[in-house]
Order: sequence, then structure tokens, then C-alpha cells
Amino acid sequence: MARRIGYGACNWTYRALSAWLAAEGCPDVNGISCLLAAQDMSPVSVLNADGRSAFLIVADHAGNAFPRSSGRLRLNVADQERHIAWDLGIAGACRSLSDLLDTAVIQQNYSRLVIDCNRPPGTPQSIPEVSDGTLVPGNQGLDAAARRAREAEIFHPYHARIAAELDRRQAAGRPVVLIAMHSFTPVFDGIRRPWQVGVLHHRDSRLAHALLAELHRQGDLTVGDNEPYDVGDATDWTIPVHGEQRGILHVGIEIRQDLIARPEDQAVWAARLADALPRALARLEGDKERVSPLSCKG
Repeated sequence: MARRIGYGACNWTYRALSAWLAAEGCPDVNGISCLLAAQDMSPVSVLNADGRSAFLIVADHAGNAFPRSSGRLRLNVADQERHIAWDLGIAGACRSLSDLLDTAVIQQNYSRLVIDCNRPPGTPQSIPEVSDGTLVPGNQGLDAAARRAREAEIFHPYHARIAAELDRRQAAGRPVVLIAMHSFTPVFDGIRRPWQVGVLHHRDSRLAHALLAELHRQGDLTVGDNEPYDVGDATDWTIPVHGEQRGILHVGIEIRQDLIARPEDQAVWAARLADALPRALARLEGDKERVSPLSCKG
């Protein structure tokens, strides 16, 4: 039987992990520590896996779980629940949007402070030592083995699951539109942010521009165009890798966290997006009539 490393659901065999480590310049599998135990949750959850819509929703910062071995990074309880640890409200908003559009959702369950699954591995913000002025004790002075364990057992399984779903749809000839969902804190670095929602894009702005038009059409929103963040190769992973490199339609969406704090608020925003996203796609397809969210089903 193949020797398995870390959390069994990630299917990291000794051979597979050794091959990955060799590619990363660390050929000795014994040079990586195990992070996740059998009692830890999987880094990835998939909701409505058989959803018929062309849209595929991904949420890089949906959860704020901590591996048991991490000691919760020695953070106090309040910091574990703050925006520095996860995208508050986005998991519920994604579930509601999935119900309305019949879309699959792939979400990452561990805190972004353990490893940020929307940052290139090895960059300072991948495993931050300080976040929004808060020291993260459990991230201080990590050695290479500890960093690679987080990449191997959380980052890579999550992105492998997204890639597998995109591969499956493209192999079947199904249309696919990637929607990367996030939320943002209302106040950052002492500055209040005026936008209620932001639309993020980089090299391919087709869907973003159409979605901006549809959100403005709703008439009561302050919409950010690449605000409060933009997308770049040095700072982002999901859109550059899964959207741009594949050449598929994609967009990033940021909702302000105070607007999706409660389940009923999440449902309201899901309804907004369930209206705007199919309309935006219809704009690109040259169809001026409202389309069904299932119009691109396989």
C-alpha cells in the first residue's frame, strides 16, 4: 500500500508528494512536516457538485478553520473571527447564490492566516506574519518544511479541485464561467470604504465590464471597478491561473462584509447577483433579453 502523508482525503501519496517537492526544489519528502491529522476537516468543500449552470463559484477565503497542530496560530478568539482570518459572510452568500443559479461551489475551509489560497506561494502575504496591524504569532519564523506542509495539504488540494472541475467541464464541451467570490472589510487602515460591491478583473475584462453595467443598472449601488482591490500576477492566484491562463470567462466579486453579516442579508445579495450575472453573460452573447441562469447548462 502506498504511504500517505497528512490528511487522507487529500490523497497525497508518498510518490506524488515527493514528485511535487522535487519540482519545488526540496526532493526529500522527510523534509516536510505533516500538518493535517485525520481529525482535521478537509481543506476543500464542494456544494451542489452536479449543478447545471455554466457558472462555477469558488471561494478562496470561505472558512476560518485551523489545523489542530497549529495551535490556532496562538491568536485570541476575537482575531480568529475578524476579517483578517476569513471573508466574513461569503460562504453563506455563495450557498444562497448556488441555490438560485444551480451552480457548483468550491470553497476553501481553512483560515487565510494559515495560508492564503489567493496569494502566490512563497510571497510574504501567502503566510502573513502581520495582518492589518495584528501580529500572527504562529506564523513567526516558520521554516521551509512548515511552509511546504501548508502549501501541500491546503493550498494545492484546493486549487487541484478547481482545476479538476474545469478540466472535466472543458473535456465534456460544457461552457464554464468562473466566479471568484470574496468579501471586504468596511474600514481598512482607518479609511471607510464607500463601495458596496467591487468587480475585479485584469487582462480579460469582458465579463467584468458587462457585470459592472448590470450592477449599475440596479440603480442603488456604489460599485467599485477594481476597487477595493485589483488583480495582478504578484498578488493573486485564482483569476490569473484558473481564469486567464485557460482563457475562460471569469470575474472577481467583492461584497462589503457589513452588508452580508446575517443570513437574510446574504440572501439579498445572492438575489442581486443571481439577477446580474445571467444578464451580464447575455450581454456578451448578444442576447438583450434576460436569460435563465441555466441557459448555458451542459
